[in-house]
Amino acid sequence: MPRVKRGHKRVERRKKYLRLAKGYWGAKSRLHRYAKEAVQRAWKFAYIGRRLKKRDFRRLWIIRINAAARQNGLNYTQFMHGLKLAGVALDRKVLADLAVRDAAAFAELASVAKAALAAQTT
Repeated sequence: MPRVKRGHKRVERRKKYLRLAKGYWGAKSRLHRYAKEAVQRAWKFAYIGRRLKKRDFRRLWIIRINAAARQNGLNYTQFMHGLKLAGVALDRKVLADLAVRDAAAFAELASVAKAALAAQTT
């Protein structure tokens, strides 16, 4: 079996983990084994965090829409159902942004939702 000359591959790989672990406390930033464990753990939390961020923002948008809808005499579910009946296809991100930045436009949407709900019940 031929001899393999690895060159700097091992050193490069170890330096990569130590670079990524820069700023970690104690041995985690100086010793390869602990640096690798800490970096892989950090990657795991980052992966989880990217998914949690989507949930957190959706919750925030719903809270903002609910608060603005209540100021206009509706609750969140009534408001969203009214918009669906009226054929308004705005997502929660846009609705929450309108609720925060443009109360008049949101009030207009609330009146559209109220009208659609009233038309459905009659």
